[in-house]
Amino acid sequence: MKNLADIMKQAGQMQARMADMQKRLEATSVEGQSGGGLVKVTMTGKSVVTGVAIDPSLIKVDEKEILEDLIVAALNDAKSKAEAIMAVEMKTVTGGLPIPPGFGL
Repeated sequence: MKNLADIMKQAGQMQARMADMQKRLEATSVEGQSGGGLVKVTMTGKSVVTGVAIDPSLIKVDEKEILEDLIVAALNDAKSKAEAIMAVEMKTVTGGLPIPPGFGL
């Protein structure tokens, strides 16, 4: 039964590391940009948008669709950066072990 006790201990340690990782991701900030930096989006490592900055030169009624596209592009840029940070964090927590599909964090 020693093996089962060791497995349970390791599971508890991994759970604690996962909780720490979640806290680090919440405290991490990434910035996505589009339009050469004219549109910037800031979000946490957990993909919560915390800010949007739009250069005043883009605010023109007849160019509304361009601005909307740039916001979407900046959001996607920030999200991909947040996901990259999460992947690195996850690798450190799991020691490089693959996580089963559908394992939600």
